[in-house]
Amino acid sequence: MVRGNAAPGLLDRLIVGHALTASPLQQAKQALGSQLREIRAAAGLTQRDLAKQAGWHSSKASRIEYGKQMPSEDDIKQWCLLCGQPESVADLMAMVRALDEMWVEWRRTLSTGTRHRQREQIAFENEARLLRWYESLLVPGIVHTPDYARGVMSRIIDFYGVVDDLEQGVETRMERQQILYRGDHRLCLLLAGQCLYTMVVDRSTMAGQLDRLLAVQGLAKVSLGIIPRSASFEVLPNSFVIFDDATVMVETISAELTITQSREIGLYVKAFQALSGQAVHGAEARSLIIAALRALPDQDESVQAAP
Repeated sequence: MVRGNAAPGLLDRLIVGHALTASPLQQAKQALGSQLREIRAAAGLTQRDLAKQAGWHSSKASRIEYGKQMPSEDDIKQWCLLCGQPESVADLMAMVRALDEMWVEWRRTLSTGTRHRQREQIAFENEARLLRWYESLLVPGIVHTPDYARGVMSRIIDFYGVVDDLEQGVETRMERQQILYRGDHRLCLLLAGQCLYTMVVDRSTMAGQLDRLLAVQGLAKVSLGIIPRSASFEVLPNSFVIFDDATVMVETISAELTITQSREIGLYVKAFQALSGQAVHGAEARSLIIAALRALPDQDESVQAAP
């Protein structure tokens, strides 16, 4: 798992209506650009004026203000000095450093194999009493069958070109499921309807995983909600997990962002609540899972369609 925390208050400047439609890193860059724009405007300079005085390309100030280019620390110093606000240099440079630290590449985390990644996840999950987990494409890892986990994790190993410790990684992923039965943990799992249909490996693997969801649905510690594929658009988040009200982890292709700022966490709680309002539970959720089971292709068809 990769981690990075934004500077306090940096993302607080985001407009709530756009907070879940762009990547967290892009949001942070836009927030920084907005603050730089305010400093420039207060100095009575146009973007072109500032770029000319700094000796930059004419479009550089614009790209920075709109979050399309990351400013360097030297850029920040020049910006503030030319705009007559040297007192802002320290805070803005701290923001830039926070953005630099915000992301750590998956490859670095996975460099020692998938087992280590799973061990880190166990620690996070064991510390939390309440886990709220939304998945848009795949079944959550906490309830994987061994075959489904093997199919997902083998793709991760191939895609990122990391150490192949597949069987050890799968074994450790299975260990994570102890929190379903031990301790005082509660899990609220929300699955977009597509999760029931995204083909992982083959029909047999999918059938086993869907059967597993039916079994998990009956566990006292688990609330399982399915958002029907016909549900109306509400929010557009990536898959994410909320650990108590303290941390949110958001997955992207290149990294996983750890969010700890209370206002940002509040946005994800709000998103989870909106998604929960669209989900069905109990008998209705069970019916959707059974329908997905019945819709599975014949074994020959799924093997032929597998990439």
